[in-house]
Amino acid sequence: MTTNQAADVVIIGGGIAGCAAAYYLAQQGIASTIIERDGIAAASSGYNAGGLNPLEGHGWPELLPLALQSFRLHRQLWDALPAETGIDYHGRISSIIKAAFTEDELPELRETLATFNGASEPGFSAAWLEREDALALEPRLSPDIIAGARAVGNGALDGMEFTRALAAAAQKRGATVVSASAVGLRLGNGRVESVVTPDGEIPCGALLIAAGPWCRTAEQWLDIAIPVDPLKGQIIRLQPDGPGLDYELTGGGSSMYAKTDGLIWCGSTEEDAGFDRSLTDAARRHIMAMAARLMPSLANAAVALHTACLRPVTPDWLPIVGPAPGWDNVYLSTGGQKKGILLGPAMGKGIADIIATGDTGICRDGCDPSRFVGAG
Repeated sequence: MTTNQAADVVIIGGGIAGCAAAYYLAQQGIASTIIERDGIAAASSGYNAGGLNPLEGHGWPELLPLALQSFRLHRQLWDALPAETGIDYHGRISSIIKAAFTEDELPELRETLATFNGASEPGFSAAWLEREDALALEPRLSPDIIAGARAVGNGALDGMEFTRALAAAAQKRGATVVSASAVGLRLGNGRVESVVTPDGEIPCGALLIAAGPWCRTAEQWLDIAIPVDPLKGQIIRLQPDGPGLDYELTGGGSSMYAKTDGLIWCGSTEEDAGFDRSLTDAARRHIMAMAARLMPSLANAAVALHTACLRPVTPDWLPIVGPAPGWDNVYLSTGGQKKGILLGPAMGKGIADIIATGDTGICRDGCDPSRFVGAG
């Protein structure tokens, strides 16, 4: 696509997918307009745990090349983006201790060792921990654990501040953010001519739909399948009676995330609840019980904040990144599932490259939107 307008690309969605795309478009001299109803990073991009594990997760090993490319982009941004925007989102390398309570859980630890020690990417490693070794590293772990593994090389950050930093950097290069809802499209000759909002129309040379689980709204506008559905996740932020964590911790049904302000984030749930973002006592009790099992001292910890968000998940757990089938100037970037913050830079750069030049060096294996042609 050849751009010839001051703000040629309209992006629906102000989360990580949209803001990363705006950032990488701006790097190529292409201005964009982000349409966002609730504010930058107001949904899952702002309320995720901020973990960056490129070696494990749903959709692996198929997603591994994309995840590693995105992890490298994260590393490049850690110094440059805060320097440019003044927003410190605390990008850093982290370590994790995985604990086992039963013999049945030991194979998962061995798999982690094999994955991290066999990683082609430098900087990753893992070591087996006997019970005493794990307790020496984190004495607050439950004495009921029987073994553990310490893995090094993952990253961590503040997802809300990271997304805002991308948006701020894009704005410094000419992008704009419009507070509005996209309620329709004006179409003509196989193209989208403008995005309709309650306050009027915004013309576009190209349209990027990056609205997470709300992308399905565009299915009826474009007569295409965008099968992205919400997966609800609730997180509890705890104030420990003592220092924060030096390691991320998992085990006993709990995951705990170390934060620079000393809070410990615990969760997250996985709930098929549609677009319900309400906070539930049942989820709070469950998260607290699992956290106390792994770290008994948290049983009476103060709850600093309870949050919920909706992650965008496709049927195959792979993102959707590429041109919208049947349309000359429409593109999709969504479906980052529970790895949206990790995958955001690569998804953003990949779709920005495609919009600007028609091609990209970012791996999109399994992620092309055309795989859902004919889906209901």
